[in-house]
Amino acid sequence: MNHPPIARLRALRSVELLTPEFTQATDFYEEVWGLEVVEAEAGTSWLRGTGEEHHALQLTRADRIGLGRLAFAVATPAEIDEAARRLRARGITPVTGPGPLDQVGGGYGLRFHDLDGRLIELSADTWAVTARGRDAAVPVGVTHAVLNTPDIDASVAFYRDVLGMRVSDWSEHQMAFLRCNADHHCIAFNQAPWVSLNHVAYEMTSVDHFMRGLGRLRHHGVTPEWGPGRHGPGNNTFSYFTDPTGLVCEYTSEVAQVVEDAWICKVWRRTPELSDVWGTAGPPSKQIRAHMAGTPDGSPVVPPVDVEAAQPAQGVPA
Repeated sequence: MNHPPIARLRALRSVELLTPEFTQATDFYEEVWGLEVVEAEAGTSWLRGTGEEHHALQLTRADRIGLGRLAFAVATPAEIDEAARRLRARGITPVTGPGPLDQVGGGYGLRFHDLDGRLIELSADTWAVTARGRDAAVPVGVTHAVLNTPDIDASVAFYRDVLGMRVSDWSEHQMAFLRCNADHHCIAFNQAPWVSLNHVAYEMTSVDHFMRGLGRLRHHGVTPEWGPGRHGPGNNTFSYFTDPTGLVCEYTSEVAQVVEDAWICKVWRRTPELSDVWGTAGPPSKQIRAHMAGTPDGSPVVPPVDVEAAQPAQGVPA
């Protein structure tokens, strides 16, 4: 029996990150990265960008490091109810909802696990927020997350068939880029030895905001661990950093816009000149590659002396 996708996803709304370094991480994302704390309580903080979402990032104190959940926007509560019915038809039982979400930012939604055990949230009717100006060189919000998976074909099939995402491009058989709207990708999968978070990317309004943001970080004593550059797949600018937890965060801008009826998915070769078409970034450092790989149990990353020799090659993200 062919099942339709469970819903039409509008955007990646927010991410939740788990961190033992909760206070330091909150300070970093607010004081250095440029987000704004909208609410905080013991062990949890919610931070927004200049965009329309109530929050782009939730930080939660935890013993392990990694991804708590991914939240996607759906248009209406009725679509959430229908998504729950379609999930059950596929033999997938929601772990929360459908119903009002008991969380800061409100919303009507549901949560369930993907094939790798990641917690996925779909939500509608979240709280509106006061508009913020976009002149400052700070993030609009989250724009994509790259996920490490031991079975890239199964992960792509799940997000395509269940969540209705479309594959925009492949980077050989190492990475797959999936979209839910006109942006080239909101999720990418990287073939890896274990399930972990590769990185979370934050959208800057323009390449000028992107570069001024790098300048602001430099004033805080924070320099890129890879970048600035511009990727081939997705055409987006990139500059990668690690937060106090050891998770990788990215400033990006100008991601390719997909015209559905005209876009042709292609397989990109994995070459340095396509990882950075500007030629400014050089190869990613061993340290940033180790942090992008993460650990299978969520323990802190201890970068090996030679990450290439210590584990299979990790994907060059976008």
